[in-house]
Amino acid sequence: MAKRKLSKQQQWRIKKIQEERSKRAARREAKELTALQQGDLGALQHGRVIAHYGQQLDIEPLPSKENHTPGPHSERDIHRCYARANIDSLVTGDLVTWRPGADQSGVIEARESRRSLLQRPDKFGQLKPVAANIDQILIVICPEPTPFPNLINRYLVAAEAVQITPKIILNKSDLLNPENREQIAELKHSYSGLGYTWLEVTCKTTDGLAPLLALLQRCTSVFVGQSGVGKSSIIKTLLPDQNIKVGALSEGEKKGTHTTTTAKLFHMPCGGELIDSPGIREFGLWHMDEQTLTEGFIEFRPFLGHCRFRDCRHRREPGCALFAAVEAGRISEARMASYLSIRDSLSEQEIYNQETER
Repeated sequence: MAKRKLSKQQQWRIKKIQEERSKRAARREAKELTALQQGDLGALQHGRVIAHYGQQLDIEPLPSKENHTPGPHSERDIHRCYARANIDSLVTGDLVTWRPGADQSGVIEARESRRSLLQRPDKFGQLKPVAANIDQILIVICPEPTPFPNLINRYLVAAEAVQITPKIILNKSDLLNPENREQIAELKHSYSGLGYTWLEVTCKTTDGLAPLLALLQRCTSVFVGQSGVGKSSIIKTLLPDQNIKVGALSEGEKKGTHTTTTAKLFHMPCGGELIDSPGIREFGLWHMDEQTLTEGFIEFRPFLGHCRFRDCRHRREPGCALFAAVEAGRISEARMASYLSIRDSLSEQEIYNQETER
């Protein structure tokens, strides 16, 4: 979806507001950091970001640099910390070095290297990290709100681009009925046929989440998906002692309401970690080039480089290998249409960026 074009005056106002907010936050951060430094800071140690709240981050101490997999933590293990001004953006899942202060406070001194990072563009087109050091992306959908293949495809492409294994979780399987069962079956057939793991779970029965628990063992996972699909409900069922807000679908539109406002890491009884991320109704890929997008559709890969023309745009040009595969039934028409729609959105965003820079 193309971004709404802003006038130069609107752009200037947004820029000034952001600059003023940044200055206020920096002054507040500097003041609180100074207060921390004037007190006694403990020895340098290793930790992990388990939640992000504006300028402050919740840090969980780690036993040692060699062991980044602690057991379940209690509230007294968590320190609310500030980061040094020279550290770039931190996100849930990041590994850091930090010094503890008094009253469960602390200062983050450095961020360690990441083995993986999921990010997406924000409403201004700037890349925003979602979670770091994750092993798999769990795309959560459900019968209501209606799952949109185009959004699922965007998540899959984002996962493929950063080489993090994506898996699809159909939550609220108890809501399957004669009206939506066929559509869900078509989605399952499509994505399972591409080799993606597809699980169907429900929070309504005691064993409804057993397949998901097995999937979460011994790895760090992140939930993604539009609001209302029940990501927080799953975590609340798995971790009943956690204080987790659960929202209902909005009346009439059957769209989800935002209940998760920041990504947070939870330790699961099975031994894995799960990061719950805020629900989003769109997942932009404007930061990608066309080649990365095309390769993100995994069934396209065997045919790439075999078009008659090197600059083939895959719009039914003579000798297009992708459309030949569509006609042969080796690529679905729906996935091809989704690819072209997403690719067009990249071009529209590029035009928008050029116009706003003038």
